[in-house]
Amino acid sequence: MAGSFSNSWSLVKASAHVLKLDKELLVFPLLSGVATVLVALSFIAPFALTGAWETFAGEGGSYLGYVVGFLFYMVQYTVIFFFNSALVGAAMIRLEGGDPTVSDGMSIAMDRIGTILGYAALSAPVGMVLRFVSARVGFIGRIVVGFVGIGWTVATYLAVPILVSRDVGPIDAVKESAALFKRTWGEQMVASFGIGWAVFLMGVSWTLAFALILVGATQLGAGAAVILPIVAAGVMGYVLLGLIASALQGIYTAALYRHASGGHVEGFDAHMLEGAFRAPRGFGRR
Repeated sequence: MAGSFSNSWSLVKASAHVLKLDKELLVFPLLSGVATVLVALSFIAPFALTGAWETFAGEGGSYLGYVVGFLFYMVQYTVIFFFNSALVGAAMIRLEGGDPTVSDGMSIAMDRIGTILGYAALSAPVGMVLRFVSARVGFIGRIVVGFVGIGWTVATYLAVPILVSRDVGPIDAVKESAALFKRTWGEQMVASFGIGWAVFLMGVSWTLAFALILVGATQLGAGAAVILPIVAAGVMGYVLLGLIASALQGIYTAALYRHASGGHVEGFDAHMLEGAFRAPRGFGRR
């Protein structure tokens, strides 16, 4: 287990090195975040401004809610998958030894827009059903639904790199991702936790620094002209951490899939990646 954590931490550091070389990769999760907020507002604003919320409470409102809910999930997933595909595509260029630009990633995503729409259409009902069931079951039921959601997430962990790299449909991508997960499940989970812990520790450090500066400024009697910029800087720090976490996940999944498909992974040690495909005892070994 110690070796697995050590290997995963090395993979996290290698992903961070790639991000250091291509800081423009942060643009993709930023655009994704902005776009998802705009999509949410585009669905909420018309109902809020026209008072149409009452329609959902009346007869037939539930059916309208299902339609609007599906459209919302469909559009949101399309936006998320689009920018994630752009991130992974750009990361693939770096991992192949190239020097990607934001336009390179966007071009790759645009070339796959049909497949991205298909993947969103496949994922939207899953997300909608899980949300629907979770809202109508008890505490134990929510736990079960949560595990089902986790299962779907890990089974589709490598779906985006597959869609970006190969001319396959969304169903085939999910099947291949699930098959690869059987080979890489330990490393995928530990590396994901590694990225999460790295970002968590950075978040704790940033929170402590932010709190000390804010308390110090308050104790010195600083006015709003000083306090407000400190608060704004603190918020921006948390936003940056979120962008870093998303970018690292995209880079790592791109590296893992490229290695799985037999390609050279620039910036990653081959022995580290080999560890990602070492089946744990009792799982797939004979």
